[in-house]
Amino acid sequence: MGRVQGKVAIVTGAAKGIGAASAKALAREGAKVVCSDLDEAGGEAVAAEIQRLGGEAIFMRHDVVDESQWEQVTKLAEDRFGGLNILVNNAGIAPEGGPIEDKTLEQWRHTLAVDLDSVFLGCKHGIRTIKKTTAKGGSGSIINISSILGLVGSANASDYNAAKGGVRLLSKAAALECAEAGYRIRVNSVHPGYIDTPMVRGVVDRGMSGMPVSGNEMIQFLTMLHPIGRLGVADEIANTVLFLASDESSFITGAELVVDGGYTTR
Repeated sequence: MGRVQGKVAIVTGAAKGIGAASAKALAREGAKVVCSDLDEAGGEAVAAEIQRLGGEAIFMRHDVVDESQWEQVTKLAEDRFGGLNILVNNAGIAPEGGPIEDKTLEQWRHTLAVDLDSVFLGCKHGIRTIKKTTAKGGSGSIINISSILGLVGSANASDYNAAKGGVRLLSKAAALECAEAGYRIRVNSVHPGYIDTPMVRGVVDRGMSGMPVSGNEMIQFLTMLHPIGRLGVADEIANTVLFLASDESSFITGAELVVDGGYTTR
């Protein structure tokens, strides 16, 4: 207990899945957490559960592609909890698949806005706020949730590949800038495999582009892609987030932590 005691965190996309698990893990280990999401009911429920278990958390409705709302959520962390040490850029979407030739520019731009622009905005405003907090002592950590599809290509996922690959290299650039400027802020990316979350279940239910099956057959197909023999669970990604948020990872910056059950070893 207490691995991030006294630290303040913002977790985007905190209403469910990896975001909810990360918010709960950070709170359990002593962080004060701002949970943000467009899903007000889900986000409020996560914050309420943290409070019920003795932790400190608040919820803010937050559109991660709106820069003014990034200013609001970082100010909320400062006003309510005294600063910011940890930012988990988790919010994102899994867009409809399809070949490049059929994808509209509007679809492309929407995916990049939600999955990449939001991480840029988070880093921009997160670094500014964490820098002020760490000037008084301590350290900061930004954890950007990418994907295995930020490392390897996938047919019919060009927009998602581009966005998540962008998150990977944006994280490295931000890590260098923070280190070279002498900020006590580390920046890393996390690359989950297929994790059994509502987002992945949604993809399975609608069917993946180019795949003739959905439902249980699709789950079996995705499971087969992971040498470890199963899908991941959200808590396994949350544990990685917690490690990167804590001082246990004090010599890690600009890294990509792959948590994929062996998917990318093939």
